[in-house]
Amino acid sequence: MTVLATLSALALLAWLCVLLAPHQAHRLRERLEADPALPDDLSSVAVLIPARDETATIGRTVAALAAQGRGLAAIVVDDQSSDGTAEVALAAGRAAGAAITLRVIAGQPLPAGWAGKLWALEQGLAAVDRSHVLLLDADIELAPHFVPTLLQVAHARGASLVSIMAELNCTTLWERLLTPAFVLFFKLLYPFAWSNDPRRRTAAAAGGCMLVRTDALRAIGGFAAIRGALIDDCTLAAALKRASPPIWLGMSRSVRSLRVYGELRDFWNMVSRSAFTQLRYSTWLLLLATVLMAVTLLAPVVGALAAAVAAEPRLALVAGSAWLAMGVAYGPVVTFYRLPAAWVLTLPLAAALFLAMTWSSAFGYWRGTSANWKNRAYDAR
Repeated sequence: MTVLATLSALALLAWLCVLLAPHQAHRLRERLEADPALPDDLSSVAVLIPARDETATIGRTVAALAAQGRGLAAIVVDDQSSDGTAEVALAAGRAAGAAITLRVIAGQPLPAGWAGKLWALEQGLAAVDRSHVLLLDADIELAPHFVPTLLQVAHARGASLVSIMAELNCTTLWERLLTPAFVLFFKLLYPFAWSNDPRRRTAAAAGGCMLVRTDALRAIGGFAAIRGALIDDCTLAAALKRASPPIWLGMSRSVRSLRVYGELRDFWNMVSRSAFTQLRYSTWLLLLATVLMAVTLLAPVVGALAAAVAAEPRLALVAGSAWLAMGVAYGPVVTFYRLPAAWVLTLPLAAALFLAMTWSSAFGYWRGTSANWKNRAYDAR
């Protein structure tokens, strides 16, 4: 009981620090929604979409571009798809009529040392002749007039990169359990306020929707400069922030992911492909992360349950307070995803699953594969 009380007290202290920290990483203060009142001249923007086996979503992604504004150009790089992705994209482009100019590029085989998405983007970048390029995943649907909103923020802030974390699907049981927790952990790991502060080294981005100044991107060497990065969005953000600050990262309901994670294995594969990469393939960092998650996210639950069984009021008070503080920190994200307030109590369960996914990622690396995505396995060497 003494050990559980001590661990719960440490967890309470940690969550109080999160709640009271000036940068308020758990809150959703960095929000951006489409503004239909802005000028809609998009002749300075090219949309670059890497796509590999995306017939389920690419049509809606392209169709949404038709409602963005005038003069928008779009380039889809078909990354050697086997399901007719190029044909679906072209059909959506034809249906859009004159609203967008769409070009589909057939991607070349993946060279050694390149991540697949970055190689597709590099091929598309060669065809970009506009001042800004919007890097858009093939499963992202934009609300009408959102690209002009991104462009306005980029100009107003003088930013080389404006990135938006999309609203992820949160419909199935596993999405409801894991999606909000995924967002919270990302925000705690990369506080948006720090990333947006040019005086701090923290740099982060959400790869689904990133508006980049083309000259800044080419100045760092294009995507070749980060060719092997498996966490490509944050790696690109770091490179651009070093070379051409500031950058800006926010969240939005105007950017929606169409990707469905219906089963636990779908989410598991998405997280485990890069979780150990995030820890720099370090066993020591993996152990440290395990201890931190166990203390801050699991100990309060174990302590509260043990206190209830053993009728230990002091332990119940400390462990319950830690669990409550954890729930308060989780609240803004739970609200964003329109879940009931009581859903904050599920964070420890989600954390346990994410910890298991991280260890699964490490075991994959130790077996010789640093990541496996889109039917491509990346050798750990």
